[in-house]
Amino acid sequence: MGPITITLVAILGVLLFMVLKKLFQRPAAAPPAAPQQDLASLTVAEARVGDSISIPGAGSNFSDLDLTVDRRSRYEAGEKQWFELSGLAGEKRVTLEVREEDELEVRAFSDGMKLSLEDLGLSEDDLAQMDQRQNTADNFEFDGKAWYYRLSKEMGVFREGQTQGAGFYGWEFIEEGGGRFLSIRKREGEPFSAGVAVKLNPADIAIFRPAYGVRHEPTWARILSCFSELPDCCRPVSGVRQPAAPVAGGNQR
Repeated sequence: MGPITITLVAILGVLLFMVLKKLFQRPAAAPPAAPQQDLASLTVAEARVGDSISIPGAGSNFSDLDLTVDRRSRYEAGEKQWFELSGLAGEKRVTLEVREEDELEVRAFSDGMKLSLEDLGLSEDDLAQMDQRQNTADNFEFDGKAWYYRLSKEMGVFREGQTQGAGFYGWEFIEEGGGRFLSIRKREGEPFSAGVAVKLNPADIAIFRPAYGVRHEPTWARILSCFSELPDCCRPVSGVRQPAAPVAGGNQR
């Protein structure tokens, strides 16, 4: 057996080995598919810009409160973090404050931050003293209720889609009985602003997410697109009128 024959036999042996290895090789396991989000059971913690929110009985005269989220902002105060969802309900801007600490907590500012210190019967010196004492027994009277000091510190807000945040100083109070909350904010160069929030049951809040990216085609176009063997020239093109076929027997130049 000549050297050329030996070389050919060796090459054929290597090729046969590679073919057999391919045949008997166990295919690699496909990576697990990422779990699909259940859009039918979204929670307020998963809400984002573009989602519609409906809260039964939270509107005027116990009507449903409906809004579409057009802002989502993240807040920081020391180690605490939360976010706000905001949108228009009719002509009124509504803000939902969502906190995920020991349990999911939602507060609704249905009238925005329209109150002033004068409306609350407080002065800047009152807030400065409470901030210095940091005493949760401090309280004041407003709207016929006692409001107890919870915290005050520098806070930051970061609007979704923006890289730079803004800072302000904030005070938080809770109504005796725990049904409502009051927030006071002071931004540099701006007057004090305050708002009252009502505590909501997160399970009562419905989130609806529109189906983005769904392309609707005529039935005939969907049927034709199933036949992959058809050449491209035979496929309908959206928005383009196909040239008519020449009529048999017609005049030709």
